[in-house]
Order: sequence, then C-alpha cells, then structure tokens
Amino acid sequence: MMDVPSKARAVIIGGGVVGCSIAYHLGKLGWSDVVLLERKQLTCGTTWHAAGLIAQLRVTQNMTRLAKYSQELYFGLEAETGVSTGFKRNGSMTVALSDERMEELRRSAAMARAFGVEIDEITPLDIADRYPGLKVDDAVGGVWLPKDGQADPVNITQALAKGARGYGVKIIQGVKVTEIHRADGRVTGVMTDQGPVEADYVVNAGGMWAREIGAQAGVAVPLHACEHFYIVTEGIDGLTSNLPVLRVPDECAYYKEDAGKILLGAFEPNSKPWGMDGIPEDFEFDSLPEDFDHFEPILERAVERLPVLATAGIQTFFNGPESFTPDDRYILGEAPELKNFFVAAGFNSVGIQSAGGAGMVLAEWMDTGNAPMDLWDVDIRRMQPFQANRTYLRTRVSETLGLLYADHFPYRQVETARDVRQSPIHDRLKEGGACFGEVSGWERANWFLPPAERAAGREAAYEYSWKRQNWFDYSADEHRAVRSHVGMFDLSSFGKIRVVGRDAEAVLQRLCGNDVAVPDGKIVYTQFLNEDGHIEADVTVTRLSPDEFLVVTPAATVRRDLHWINGHIPDDAHCFAMDVTVSESVMAVMGPESRDFLQPLIPQSLANEDFPFGTARQIEIGHGIARAHRVTYVGELGWELYVSSDMAHHVFDTLMRRSGDHALRLCGLHALDSCRIEKAFRHFGHDISNEDHVLEAGLGFAVKEGKPDTRFGGMIGADAVKAKRNDGLSQRLMQFRLSEPAPLLYHNEPILRDGEIVGHLTSGNYGHHLGAAIGLGYVKCATDGESADEQLRSEYSIDVAGSIVPAEVSFCPMYDPKAARVRL
Repeated sequence: MMDVPSKARAVIIGGGVVGCSIAYHLGKLGWSDVVLLERKQLTCGTTWHAAGLIAQLRVTQNMTRLAKYSQELYFGLEAETGVSTGFKRNGSMTVALSDERMEELRRSAAMARAFGVEIDEITPLDIADRYPGLKVDDAVGGVWLPKDGQADPVNITQALAKGARGYGVKIIQGVKVTEIHRADGRVTGVMTDQGPVEADYVVNAGGMWAREIGAQAGVAVPLHACEHFYIVTEGIDGLTSNLPVLRVPDECAYYKEDAGKILLGAFEPNSKPWGMDGIPEDFEFDSLPEDFDHFEPILERAVERLPVLATAGIQTFFNGPESFTPDDRYILGEAPELKNFFVAAGFNSVGIQSAGGAGMVLAEWMDTGNAPMDLWDVDIRRMQPFQANRTYLRTRVSETLGLLYADHFPYRQVETARDVRQSPIHDRLKEGGACFGEVSGWERANWFLPPAERAAGREAAYEYSWKRQNWFDYSADEHRAVRSHVGMFDLSSFGKIRVVGRDAEAVLQRLCGNDVAVPDGKIVYTQFLNEDGHIEADVTVTRLSPDEFLVVTPAATVRRDLHWINGHIPDDAHCFAMDVTVSESVMAVMGPESRDFLQPLIPQSLANEDFPFGTARQIEIGHGIARAHRVTYVGELGWELYVSSDMAHHVFDTLMRRSGDHALRLCGLHALDSCRIEKAFRHFGHDISNEDHVLEAGLGFAVKEGKPDTRFGGMIGADAVKAKRNDGLSQRLMQFRLSEPAPLLYHNEPILRDGEIVGHLTSGNYGHHLGAAIGLGYVKCATDGESADEQLRSEYSIDVAGSIVPAEVSFCPMYDPKAARVRL
C-alpha cells in the first residue's frame, strides 16, 4: 500500500465516483499535490450498486449543462485512460399516465429545447414501438430523449481514478480519516488512522458518511441514507436488446435493459431511512436486508406494465443505501463555517450522471476561489445548520426519495419535518387563514383562505395542478388589495445581517455597487459584485448609526451573504457581521392607503416631506416601538415595520384592531411575488446570479461608479462594470406579458424571437393587475452592439408547454414604469 504523505495541497475524503471526479479535475488543472483517501476500497459505499442511468435534462440550465458535460466526459475517458465506462446512448423515455403528468412532460420538453437538449413528444403508439411488450393502453403520451443512456458506475470511477493518477494525484485505499484539523477558521489538514496530513484544502466527498465527516469539522452537511430497492431478472428469452431507459413516474418505477435482463427500480412515496444510529464500521460493498413486502406494490404494477416480467425469474433482489438531502438537491461548495473545507455529497440517486460536472466545477471553484457558474441550486450555503439534525433528516428523507418521481407541480410544498422555524406572529396568521409554505425551514404565509370559506368548513391547503390552483383567486384578491387599498405581508423570514464597527462603512463601500456612505436612516438598494461585475447578492443596506448597518436579504440567501461579507472583511478591519434575523419581526404594510391606515397609530409624521421614500425612522406604535422602513418590493406606497420579536404580537394586534375601522387585507408571499414581477423587480437565484452582469440585468442605476476608494481598496467589480459599459452589452433582461390571459408562466419557458429560441424565462407569475402571465428573461443581442430599441423591434413569443403564445416586451416595468406610486 502507498504511504500516506505528511503534506498535500488538497486531501479528498472518499473514493466514490464524485471523489474520483474531483481528483481527476484537480489533476487536470495542474494540482498534482493531491491525495484521495478511501477508508476501504474505491466505489465500496454507494457507487458500486448505482443503476448507472445517464440523463441530460435537469431542472435548471446549469444543472443540465453539468449533466451534458458528464456525458461527454464519460464518452472520452476510455480513449484517455483505456478503461471502458460502458457508456452507451440507447436513449430514454418517460411515460405519462395522467393529463397532469403529460403537462409536466410538455413543460419539461419546452425547457429542454431552451437548454439545447434534443427531445421529442411521443404518442402511446411511439412508446409501444420503442419498447415492445409494454402495456400502453392507459398511457397519455411521453417524451423521448435520444442522447440519454446508461453506463457502468464502477468502470466510470476506475477510469476517473486512472486519469487522476496520470495527472500525479495519489489515490490511497484502506486509510480512514478520523479528525479534521482546523485553526483560525481555516482547515489545516486531517488525522488518519495512519497519521496526520497537513493540507491547504480538504474536500468532503464522503457519500453517506459526509454528515459525520462534516461534524468533525464543525460543518453542517444535511444528508441521510435511505434504502433503495431494485431487482434484476434472469435472462429473458426474446427480450429486445438495447432497449431505452424507461421511466414510469406515475408508478414510481424505472427500467433498464442490460444483457437480456431487466433492472426494475423504484422511488416509492414512503421510503425507509437507514443508518440513524450510524453506519457500521465494516460497511464495504454491503447490501441491506431484503424487504419484499415494501417493494411488492411496485413489482405488481410493473408486471402489469411489462407482462414479460410475470414469467421472468429474479436473479437479484437488491436493497442498498443512498444519500438524500432535505430538498432533493445535492450539496456542493465551500462550507460557510470553515475556509477551504469543500463539500460534494448528497446526490439523491443522480450521482453518476452528476459526478463529472460536479467534479469539474468544484475543482474550478477551488482553483479560482469563486464558483465558475451559477450553482445556487446545489450551493451548500442554502442549507441551514438545524437541517443536520438527525431526527429532522430521518423524517424529511422518508419523503424526499419519493419526490423524485412525484408530480413536480408548481408551488408544491414538502409535508414532513415542518413547523421548525416560525415567525413571531405565526399563530396569529394561522388564525387568520394562512396556508404556509416552507423556505429554509421557515414557515411562511403564502396565501390566506377568506373568512367566508373558513366558515363553510374549507381548509387552507393546496390543491395542486399545472393550471390555476385552488388559491389562485384568493391570491388575486390579495394582489388587488395591495394595488388599490392596503395589505400586510409577514416578511419576518427575510435575512437580516448587522455589520458593525468603525470600519463597517469602508468594508461595505468595497462590497456594494452603490454608495452606502449615506446619512443615518438612509436605505440603499444595491448588489454585492464579484470581480467580473456579476451579482453575488441583491440587498438593501440601511445605515442605522455611524458604525452600524443593516443588510436585508432573502431568507434563503442569508448564510451565503454573511459568508461573502465575512470573507471580505480584512484582517485589520474593525468590523463584524452577524445574522440577527430572529431578533425582529417584519410586518410590511403596503398599498395606496397605507399612510391613511398607519398614521392614526403612529405619532410621528408619515408625510412625504417628513418621511421620504428610502428612509428608516424610529417610531412608536401602540404601546411599543418599532423601526419603519419606507421601501417596497411590491411597487406601492408602504412601510416595513421592524419590531422586536418580544413586541411582535402587540404590534400585530394593534394593526388588526385598526383594521376594524380601515380594512387591512392579510396577504401571502404568492401575492408579493405577483406584485413584484409586474414591477419587474429582480429575484436573486432566478433573475440574477453570480453569472449575470449587473448592467445586463438592468441594474446599472444601482451602481455608483467613481466613488472614492476606501483604505481597503476600491469597489469590487468596478473595472468590469467600466469595461462592460465601454464594450457594450451582450444580452439584456426583458419583461414579457402574454397576449392571452389564460396560460400560466412559472420559469424556464423558452423565449422565441422572430420564431427562434433565444433564451428562457428566469421567473414567471400571473400579473393580476396587468391581466396576464408575466415573465422575466434574458435575450442575447443578435449582433455586437445591438441597441435596446433594435431588440424591441422584433416579434416575441413564449413556448408554454408546446403552445407558442405571443408576448408584449419591455425593458421598463409594465406597471408604474416611472415609480410614481411608491412616492405618493
């Protein structure tokens, strides 16, 4: 066995397909001083028993890009290494047994076209032709992806390992990491059962052990193993060879033909978590006990679907563990708790098709210090520390395994492990008819069931569909109340970061595109930019005092933004940033009547001349105090009331008593989103990301070029903003309004310019005031230097589940383009 070195630039923990991919890509980038440590043998955890399905289409453009990269990588590895990956493009087919599922597949097909993935909608007859013997009389239709396929997971891993060794990476088996060493907030190496290894970087690619490895480093890695079942038949006489991969999600089943046999696997709705009390020390190429009763319902439906299975013998009944996360998305990136400690784990049964791309981007991230593309879908910073709780994970993953094949309805909410994080006024909202959704563990009121409906015995619960759901009209009424009268949103879950110290202004001046050297009480809308002028955060910054600022950010991004701030505070700066989200509740009173509603409750004047837009003031309300911010995310006159959590009930009750004299509508976040998209307000993670230039996102007005340098340097991204202004834009973010009132937009629908696909919608919702679905999306310039006016002269349309719907376009907000209403 190879000796374990005492030093390395990077140590990778875990010899599955993901760890070997990271090793390969680091080696390819020239990182020869890399050591991969595997506790037993390569692939012995979960990689060895993976089904090996290789698909291109994922739920976002960048996840699709990574899956396509994986395919191409596996194609080329054999020529590079001499190790066959067994990859073949036999195509894949997904069958719909309901109209709702077919709508989902049609929308997926439209999305695939926008992402450049070859896909066709097929009929039941087409399905039968491609898969002889399959029962299709109850099928509605399906989709066919000819470039999908299957491969051998063990050989892929061995090929990656051989390639990594060729670049000088050391791969050592039979060595267990027992401790993570750290000092001053940075990883410094590992302890193994054969001695210590100093390292500048450590990568946790430990698969189902990754949670425990993370805990050694003080890093939350929320994942839990579940039992995953499949059977392999004996050889079936007359079975057509080279059958495509088949998925029948309405029956929770997938089928793979290999060497005249059928592998039948399942993603059942109520899965079986495993390893709650730890994974056995000697676990190596192991399987779990059979549970035929659990798998039998899947098999019974499969025998009806593919009758040849009825007489086929079962060669293998397999049950093995795989790792799942709370949201069915894998975990990637630098841990916010520990510098240079990276994580790549929790791949939710898509590890083989994701490993190539994930290894590539993580290696580049380590090499450059920044993610090479928008990876927010899988960024570890989206996870909350409490989500590593074992009981929470065991409860949640019992659901998330099955969600892989569930109907992926818009606005679908998880049902397990709920009510963990609640607003101070949660119970009041529940009494008011709130239907809650969950984001980052927060329970948030998404819509309200009106009193008359509650009196009739109806419950505030989702009834899912791809069409207008049961809450659509209720949310429309909330939207109209905000546009015409006054409504209140609970925004308590929005992240709040206090940045304090005598150097706080200088630190934020460097981070922010806008000028935050403003008087006390001034609110500044701004972005954090990276060196490319791309957007790392979209926030408001309020100056509370000479040495204290409040950064407000979406609930999902607070850990990301705090990590960015802390990572850019110089060692010699007198500055500290902390998450204070739970210290204050936020009640946003919005609408043209908001001043009339609030003024009788507040002795301080709310008049324009006394309380202008973009300012914050201390106020009295009821018997308590609060801080009122005159700012809006809905495009109306209004104030956000920041109330100490201990006084939140009192202030809410004060507002409700006032509602007896002047009606106040309780409003949910679905209405907030429909209002914001009418105003074309950007949403981080959808419309803007670290891949989008601030000027191309139409946010140049929030960049203050030429502001003085601080003692820590100039504004990050200033040179890139100047260069983009000089060189011209390559794309622009546009707002779209469908010409027909019925179709609904969500996101990822293709944008057509003069009949050709030129992009996709980054977000969508219904504009109840504008009377149609509204979307935002980037459109590339047809030629270098194409002007905005030239872009607008074309005809635009949106592909909505295969139907081409004409659309009106604009660069200015279609609702209140001059922002007069926020200054009423």
